[in-house]
Amino acid sequence: MNNNTPIRKLRCAIYTRKSHVEGLEQEFNSLDAQREACEAYITSQKQEGWVTVPDHYDDGGISGGTMERPGLKRLLGDIEAGLVDVVVVYKIDRLSRSLPDFAKMIELFERHGVTFVSITQQFNTTTSMGRLTLNILLSFAQFEREVTAERIRDKFAASRKKGMWMGGLPPLGYDVKNRKLKINKTEAALVRHIFERFAQIGSATELVRELADEGHHTKSWTTQKGRVHEGRPIDKGFLYKLLKNPLYIGMAVHKGKSYPGEHKPIIDQLLWNKVQAIFAENSHSRGNRTRASTPAPLKGIIRCKCCDCAMTPSHTRKKNGRLYRYYVCMSAIKNGHDTCPVKSVAAGDAEEAVINQVRALIRSPEIIARTWKRVKKHQPDIRESDIIDALLKLDPVWNELFPGEQARILALLVESVDVSLDGLEIKTIHRQEHPYRTCADEIATARRPQANHRVRWR
Repeated sequence: MNNNTPIRKLRCAIYTRKSHVEGLEQEFNSLDAQREACEAYITSQKQEGWVTVPDHYDDGGISGGTMERPGLKRLLGDIEAGLVDVVVVYKIDRLSRSLPDFAKMIELFERHGVTFVSITQQFNTTTSMGRLTLNILLSFAQFEREVTAERIRDKFAASRKKGMWMGGLPPLGYDVKNRKLKINKTEAALVRHIFERFAQIGSATELVRELADEGHHTKSWTTQKGRVHEGRPIDKGFLYKLLKNPLYIGMAVHKGKSYPGEHKPIIDQLLWNKVQAIFAENSHSRGNRTRASTPAPLKGIIRCKCCDCAMTPSHTRKKNGRLYRYYVCMSAIKNGHDTCPVKSVAAGDAEEAVINQVRALIRSPEIIARTWKRVKKHQPDIRESDIIDALLKLDPVWNELFPGEQARILALLVESVDVSLDGLEIKTIHRQEHPYRTCADEIATARRPQANHRVRWR
């Protein structure tokens, strides 16, 4: 062997990590200690051509159970760019505590010819035994992490069962002081008012409107880091959560079960029972009546263009027994009808306009040609004129279809129905992948329906 053969330089990147921020403010911290030990090891391999790259890949105060680490991302990026030959760490779990994440990184290393070395455990991934041992040790690291998580969950559950406040968004009516809930008198008065008014009127929609008129908002609070979260207008979603939260009668909830809490209640049991009784009536008796099965073929495709949200079917029955169907803007339901210019549309008018456009689409040359070609596969003797006659006489067949079948056909042929103050904008699905030209002359010269249609009815 020629001793004058130049030794290939191996660029060594040192990665350091510490899970907690404690001690990182020190002049010489854990990350520095890891780096110093790794640099010493690289120096001991100088005769093999090992050199330390100048970049520092450090992650302080970040768990090894996540890949969302700035230092690690820079390291992986440099590996993909071909700037690193060896990754050096103090211990394996500094790189990752998750076996799946570690396996992905090892695959990345191998694709780019990068070696992984743990200086305190003397492992090298260039050997099969090294890879096996690494996986075994990392499995124990992951097991340790899972056991720690289980202990944390058990401790959290035990604390909740004792009625302790375990953090999260502070609820309206309380402030968090020394990790305990303390009543905020101003907000508590609003909470009592909400419960009392709902018990009186029994309507969340009307109550939301009242609260908006009075200028009430959800809780404004400041995090420990000084970040301010401003309150927002109270909507029905927030209102339902508040009215169904046992916290306000002094209970702590964990996984659906309630336990006596350490905090003081804001409302009494009698008022709580009245409100829950109203909810029970709404969801069982009144809810069943208002949500009775009625045709709604445009459900899922009709939207309020003003609010950019879906519209949902609804209906009401007058004293004379006549049923009136509507499609109502979800934003109007959630935030009050005064917030939406459209509010609702008569279901019959909207459905008639859409069905008329679908009829025109079905009678178009493309649809007739495709239908004829498909039917002919099963009925070779069928004539094109028979298909034309059948499609032109679609109305009696359409009226005989079940509402569910009508809705399914509309969903296939109509992409969206946008409702605005001007009327309906209907966007039909009109594909032309196979423009057959075998239709009769009178069909070929028919006017092709456009993809977008505007219908005014106001």
